[in-house]
Amino acid sequence: MRFLPLIPSSFPPEPWLSLTPLMLKWDGLVHPGWSLAARRGLAIHAVHLPGGAPAEEGLEVLRHGLGADFLVIPVGRPETREAGFRLLGHLETLLEATSGRGVKLALCMEAGAEGPLLDLLRQAQGEAVGFCWHPGIRDPEPLADRLWCGICEPGSDLRPLQALGYRWDMALPAEDPATFRAQAAALGAAHPPVLFPAQMPTTALGRPVVPDDAVVFGRHLLPDGHGDHS
Repeated sequence: MRFLPLIPSSFPPEPWLSLTPLMLKWDGLVHPGWSLAARRGLAIHAVHLPGGAPAEEGLEVLRHGLGADFLVIPVGRPETREAGFRLLGHLETLLEATSGRGVKLALCMEAGAEGPLLDLLRQAQGEAVGFCWHPGIRDPEPLADRLWCGICEPGSDLRPLQALGYRWDMALPAEDPATFRAQAAALGAAHPPVLFPAQMPTTALGRPVVPDDAVVFGRHLLPDGHGDHS
């Protein structure tokens, strides 16, 4: 997987330009250099929102034209039916605002809230919304079909993701480039890239996966080395 710096949006971009693509943590302010750098082709992979007012925060980010691929929205367990409807309203507003812009929404779900939130999205047919992993999610398999990004800390255990074959982008909060480089190198050494999952997904888009008995992995593709070359 690829480790990317997650930088407060009020930080100036110049010290980070050699580390693109990168991610921004929205702190309510945006250094004017980010919008200029984005217009010049700087790759901002994602903007992580605080989550207090997702629609307002997301619309403000879009107004600055940062060219991000993802808006990452932290969400908790909807404790009431009304809370669930409010969340769906925020997501609908942002989906309409991002339509045609190439920006996707990824939910960073509170640990333990995965089941209720997946049920809510399934009932609302919210297949356009994906997910952002974090270390509090012990079992990422139910999210695997729409797991678009992640966020971790130095020393995080990324083996649950590796078991699923995850090899995309992982945000690492950063304060200065030198520290980020050292921390990213340590994480990369502890969690080398994987090509194939050790654990095949059992669900896709919220539905059970039906194995195809006609498909058999060759011996060289299986993590434990067992299998044939059919």
